[in-house]
Amino acid sequence: MKTLQELAALLSNAAITGDIKQPVQALTHDSRQVRPGTLFVCLTGTKVDGHDYIEQARQKGAIAVLVEKAVAIAGITVIKVPDTRLAMQQIAPYFYDYPAEKLRIIGITGTNGKTTTTYLIRSILQQAGFRVGVIGTIQIMIDDQVLPIHNTTPDVIELQSVLAKMVVAKMDYVVMEVSSHALALNRIAGCEFDVAVFTNMTRDHLDFHGTFENYLAAKSRLFQLVSEPSNRKAGKAAVVNIDDPAASTILRSSHCRTISYSVNQSADLQAKDIDIQARGASFVIVSEQGDIPIKLKITGVFNVYNVLAAAGTALAEAIDGKLIKQALENFVSVPGRFELVAAGQPFSVIVDFAHTPDGLENILKTVQQFAKGKIITVFGCGGDRDRTKRPIMGHIAAELSDVVIATSDNPRTEEPEAILSEIEAGILKNLTAGKTYEKIIDRRQAIQRALELAKDEDTVIIAGKGHEPYQILKERTIAFDDREIVRELVRGMK
Repeated sequence: MKTLQELAALLSNAAITGDIKQPVQALTHDSRQVRPGTLFVCLTGTKVDGHDYIEQARQKGAIAVLVEKAVAIAGITVIKVPDTRLAMQQIAPYFYDYPAEKLRIIGITGTNGKTTTTYLIRSILQQAGFRVGVIGTIQIMIDDQVLPIHNTTPDVIELQSVLAKMVVAKMDYVVMEVSSHALALNRIAGCEFDVAVFTNMTRDHLDFHGTFENYLAAKSRLFQLVSEPSNRKAGKAAVVNIDDPAASTILRSSHCRTISYSVNQSADLQAKDIDIQARGASFVIVSEQGDIPIKLKITGVFNVYNVLAAAGTALAEAIDGKLIKQALENFVSVPGRFELVAAGQPFSVIVDFAHTPDGLENILKTVQQFAKGKIITVFGCGGDRDRTKRPIMGHIAAELSDVVIATSDNPRTEEPEAILSEIEAGILKNLTAGKTYEKIIDRRQAIQRALELAKDEDTVIIAGKGHEPYQILKERTIAFDDREIVRELVRGMK
């Protein structure tokens, strides 16, 4: 157990008032999680200031507060630093005994494909006999134990706490989605990565990063981290999709062993003889180690890329090709990723998380390869997020679909009508003869309309939310799962 004195010793320019010899039982920046013996970190956010909750934390048993503002409060130790967020990043890994040093950590970054790639890697590692933890968009998994998650990459305290639990549970590997936000905000402080994976780079999160260059710089940081000369663990590798234009920047940031993968050009791993069908894909992974023919239960060229990324990671970790093949061919799906919803309807319904132009284009082009009837696409764009992608996604949906129904995604504080108008501008530029579109704000009604329009052999795509079981509206968050809505509506149609 660490004392306040030990934690304070890590912080330069700390001004301390009160008893610093007390043991620290817990560390948090959320006043609701304070319990007796807690060091409460006061973060200054855009909407909430932790300094306003010091008295509440004290009443709940906090023994000390870490602050960056002058505060006057009796009966509690005060540690004042110039930047509490930076201080939190310094003390959290130490508080949890640097758990990342005791695990092999694989980090996956990119705009699309992170979640599926994470689960593919998990399957291969488990096939090889390892115990694997997962930290990602959908959930945290410690072997088969499932924990909830609030951000793609948790904040530094939660992340270090989870990694510490994984050490106790004797995990061998952690496969982690690493978001650009996490890299820019250094939520991954204290993590030494062993393999870094780059999937792709398209427009997203420009509301946060400001420019595409900043977004790429954030992604590149993962490859700088895996290449740090001060790293303690050996066997570092970068696995990079060289078909993506951003690959050259990623490779320049990588100063360790690199494994390239590609569909379109020569690489360390290249997919050849690709055959895409409705319920699966087959191809051959060509490499210096030998060819690996693969017959998948998942489909789409985008999943071919995800499989190459997973195979490259496994080879970097010296896993046998036969085990890689077995795991990949047994892999079924990831919730909300090109997920077929079969509720007895005579047409196909596919739910996907695609919420970027590239993601939407990928799934629609995949459906075009096997669709026998019309393609009916239901999608929206999230509020309080990058507005520039809205007309682009409208343009793509109109180009690659027969019917487009624009609807709400997670509108948050924005007016849904305004979001749909920006999507509509893109639709109208690409609406050719024979194609139609509708705007239906209510997502349930939009899905119902798509199901009513669908005939035998048509395909309905419901994009944007995937696995999410909720919808974020201006005044509240409601329960809403695209898959369950489809099942319920189909039952009502019979």
